[in-house]
Amino acid sequence: MNPTATQSREQTIGALSEGQRFLLATHENPDGDALGSLLAMSLVLRSLGKDVVTLIAADDLPLSYEYHWLDISEVVSELPADVDLRVVVLLDCGNTERSALADEVAAPEQLLNIDHHHDNTRFGSIDYVVEDASSTAEIVWDLAHGLGVELTAEIAEALYLGLITDTGRFMYPNATARSHAMAAELLAAGIDGNLIFRRVYENLPEAKLHLFARALSAAERHLDRRLTVSVLSSKDFDECGAPASYTEGIVDFLRAVDGTQVAALLRETSDENGESYRISMRSSDGVIDVSKIARAGGGGGHPAAAGFKSELPKAALIDLICAQISEQS
Repeated sequence: MNPTATQSREQTIGALSEGQRFLLATHENPDGDALGSLLAMSLVLRSLGKDVVTLIAADDLPLSYEYHWLDISEVVSELPADVDLRVVVLLDCGNTERSALADEVAAPEQLLNIDHHHDNTRFGSIDYVVEDASSTAEIVWDLAHGLGVELTAEIAEALYLGLITDTGRFMYPNATARSHAMAAELLAAGIDGNLIFRRVYENLPEAKLHLFARALSAAERHLDRRLTVSVLSSKDFDECGAPASYTEGIVDFLRAVDGTQVAALLRETSDENGESYRISMRSSDGVIDVSKIARAGGGGGHPAAAGFKSELPKAALIDLICAQISEQS
């Protein structure tokens, strides 16, 4: 950890210790790390006797089926009346535009930005961005130690969710010795790791099975088979009876195809601005940084996992991705 990060850690621990009222939030369409770090930080602060409001936007509820087991009984979808008096903590959020607070809280007096995305825009009054952390959950785990908070099974369960989802069940390059040491400590706190795995990765809805079948059967290879890409249309979702969240995991299957350097899933969406695509990408060998491709399309993410939204047609999107891959090869 570099000196700047160490200083930010001390500042973050100081702000969390000294503050009494907090508002916690994460990015839109929260994934496992966003939810795990959000709920874990809420529990950590409450264990210290803090007044904590945990926010998930109404548009992001109910949670996707993988996360229905999480206890969100204390979560709210509206800002508290005293929001201006609270320390705002944004977790796992690379920029404010992706936050549920983007429109409501433009510049709070104290904003803690706790994240691990390397392209984080450093928007906080305190930015604690640890780029070599496997997940934001790993950062919250470290902060809990710094705050002297004992890891209860409830806290450990939320942290384990964030850890396994952002490391791809410990398959991604960001799963380090520290990640495994964290996992060992969380398991020792009394959680059932196997049960969490089953809740998140099994109990597959039949509609998701049909959606997967369509995506995998539509897979295409480009750039001498280095790019594996598939497209799901709005019609696919309608005919399968599947919500957009059921695409989770498809791009990882595409990534596993022999010879693939980059996998991409293009999901057709419709809104008031017309037809567009949401693109999810994965890099399989560490050579191609897909976050650079995402930034070229107006998005962002990690070197091995990133995404963006575009109004370009399918052919132009594939050309864009191919051109970006060629630039890095």
